[in-house]
Amino acid sequence: MRLSAALAGVLFSSALYAAEAPIAVPVELKLLAEHPIDGMPSGNLSGLSRCGNEWQAVSDHDDNRLYRLQPQDTAWTAEAEHFDVPPPPASGLPWGLRMRTWAANILRGADMDFEGLSCDSLGNRYLASEAHAAVLQVTPGGQAEWLNLPGNLVRQARASGMLLHYNAQLEGVSIAPDGKRLWLAAERERRGLLVLHKPNSSWTCSGGCVLLSQAGKEPSVAEPNSGISLPRDFSDVHFFKEKLFTLERAAHRICRRDLNAGKVEKCWSFAAAALADARRYSGPFGVAEALWLDADGAWLGVDNGDAHRDDGEERPLIWHFAAPKGGWSAP
Repeated sequence: MRLSAALAGVLFSSALYAAEAPIAVPVELKLLAEHPIDGMPSGNLSGLSRCGNEWQAVSDHDDNRLYRLQPQDTAWTAEAEHFDVPPPPASGLPWGLRMRTWAANILRGADMDFEGLSCDSLGNRYLASEAHAAVLQVTPGGQAEWLNLPGNLVRQARASGMLLHYNAQLEGVSIAPDGKRLWLAAERERRGLLVLHKPNSSWTCSGGCVLLSQAGKEPSVAEPNSGISLPRDFSDVHFFKEKLFTLERAAHRICRRDLNAGKVEKCWSFAAAALADARRYSGPFGVAEALWLDADGAWLGVDNGDAHRDDGEERPLIWHFAAPKGGWSAP
């Protein structure tokens, strides 16, 4: 029996908005090391990726540079790679939201607000611009070009309740190694996941751009007895072994999700390490903004927003956690 187009649309929307089952208490990940980053004068590490054998990072306070990270025993050093950014494409966001974002970015000295960083197998880097709802590709040779994303991407996201609020736009990006699939994470109110495909030379929304759209709040993990509840959020997304992994900053956890509907399968917590007395920052919000996984562990980039934590450390940080028992594919 064939469903009518209208009924199919209703069922599709229902799947997008379906409430998640309660998440089992996540197993705590073991912190192996933390590495302060020297050489990022603007701080605000907002994206982290391993491109081949090289670590790279991006700051949401820098419009025209990436950072190549040199691992050391303690602090890592960052070397800037400059590039020229062409004018961004029309975002499809409403005028009022664009003007508010523009005014805020003028004050902080950065217009692009790059959030998230991902690399394909050819060494191309992909940076998500929160301010312009766009993705910039930077080649290994340093040539920068905006991806020609489908015009209905932002329309579909907003129709699903995402990208409606100031400073709650695109917060993460992940590219498949072959460069043919791209995922974007919408931050909060509503949070969600968007997916794009490139079957030939153009990016398309195959069967719809929106993979997941989700509202709701959760009690603050950082202030458990305060009565504070925070919007569910995504601060990054990472594609690994045919699964999506979301970094959920407010909840201090990493969750594995399926590719078909973004349904959560399993989560792991890093709260015990992040909220240890010496590592605490003021306020109920998390600071983990960037995620990269391999078979042996998880690497989280910390955007401290120029704040210092209780032990006085005020540089950007990378936390290295061991992979869980049974690996990231554990049932």
